[in-house]
This record gives sequence, structure tokens and C-alpha cells, in this order.
Amino acid sequence: MTAHVFKTVGDALIDVKRTVSTDAAPAAVGAYSQATETDDLVFTAGQIPLTPEGDLLDDAAIDVQTQQALENVAAVLAAADADMDDALKVTVYLDDIEDFDAMNDAYETFFDDDPPARSAVGVDALPKGVGVEVEAVATK
Repeated sequence: MTAHVFKTVGDALIDVKRTVSTDAAPAAVGAYSQATETDDLVFTAGQIPLTPEGDLLDDAAIDVQTQQALENVAAVLAAADADMDDALKVTVYLDDIEDFDAMNDAYETFFDDDPPARSAVGVDALPKGVGVEVEAVATK
């Protein structure tokens, strides 16, 4: 599902931003969208290891949490007619930077030969006590 935001430029009404929503990923639980898009780019919200059915994987190993978070990113991108190969930049937030290797092992299975640019950042805490959150910017 997509909602449109229009802007008036002179006499023209321009579709400048669309919000993206899909049941294939966890619903937004606050004042944010699963993603926003323009004609050329998609910006996902941070995705945590929460299944579309609402099961929180906060006690799972970091590779399992990373896989679910990335599956959520992939589902949101698909709702915007993009996929993981279209990702330009991915940011991964870890509540324990010592989990980097396990996260990276799961992460690399989502990308082919030309992975996107990526940052991995250690943080003090993440929503709902999870170990990882992932967001992406993709081209269309």
C-alpha cells in the first residue's frame, strides 16, 4: 500500500513522496512509515527482528536476529518494487559490537557479488531490547 504526498510547484501538482506499507513486514508501531520513496529512491525505517506476525526474536542468537531484520528490509523494499540488489547503503546497529562477525555472516547471505555500502555501529540499546536493527537506502 502506498500513500502519496503532493507539493504544488507553480501550477503543477507534483508527487514528491510516497509512504510504503506492507503486511509482509512488521507494521510501524509509532509515528513513522515502513519506508518512504520517491521516483528514484527508497528509504526504509530501521527493521528489528520482529516477525510480521508479531513474534519478537530478542532472545535469539544475533545471526537469527540479523536474518529476520534483513528479511523485513527485503519485504519493505519489495513493496516499493525494489530488492536487496538495489540497496545503495545499509546501516546496521548492534547493541554489542562484539556480535559483528556473527551479524556479518548472516548479512552476507543477502547480497550477491556487488554488496551495498554499509556502516555497522555499536549502540547502547535498541528498541524492544533486540540486538540488531537494519535500515537501507535503495534505488529504483
